Amino acid sequence: MYLPERPSPKGKRVSLFVTCIVDMVYPAVGMSVVDILEHLGVEIDFPENQTCCGQPGYNSGYRNDAREVALHFLRVFADADVIVVPSGSCAAMIRHEYLTLFADDPVWLPHAQRAASITWEFTEFIVQGLGITDLKLRLPQPQTFAIHDACHGLRILGLGEEARTLLANVENAALEDLKDADACCGFGGLFSVKMADVSGAMLQKKIDCINHCPAATIITGDTSCMTQMNGGLSRQKSVKRVRHIADVLAEGLKK
Repeated sequence: MYLPERPSPKGKRVSLFVTCIVDMVYPAVGMSVVDILEHLGVEIDFPENQTCCGQPGYNSGYRNDAREVALHFLRVFADADVIVVPSGSCAAMIRHEYLTLFADDPVWLPHAQRAASITWEFTEFIVQGLGITDLKLRLPQPQTFAIHDACHGLRILGLGEEARTLLANVENAALEDLKDADACCGFGGLFSVKMADVSGAMLQKKIDCINHCPAATIITGDTSCMTQMNGGLSRQKSVKRVRHIADVLAEGLKK
């Protein structure tokens, strides 16, 4: 999988792309990202005209519509030095699929290439970009966690160790193994709507693994996966829940 080389983001202003689901459903995740980045002394701005990266339309085959949405993104973030995204799937869309979407456009391809080269998923930015593995955090009380590896972050961006590394260095956080941690939860955007039966079967396998995991909380880096799994857990009256890693890390800031 080709991904463009990126210059070091150290010392540069970060523009936060908060994503649709965070904006509409989980705004606290966006605030947690800001809290952690400010804790690290990172300068942050939030382009208020941002909307969507275009992934839903792109994955559904509506490439022209996706292109219009992506063009808006490129215009809004044209002056960004670094773009940080609390979602592996949206980061993968910008870093990988924009290069395909604008491959035949000599005007906008350079803009897409630049956006791809400055975009980082949240944990990737901290560990790979800034070279920080210990955020010096302490949870108020001991908690046990396990990681669900979201598909786009794992398979396109090559993420996996970043979240584990950060959590392993949080005081009062213990990591457990989740069986089939890299198995899809069945969301896949519109896949869960168009192929509801298959999606439901995949979700059930994931929920079975979660319920048998000794960890009290499952951590992921994508709110779409979080929505899918928590919906299934709630419907089955499970006490287990899935949280975004930014929220857990931000909890460690509280004294």
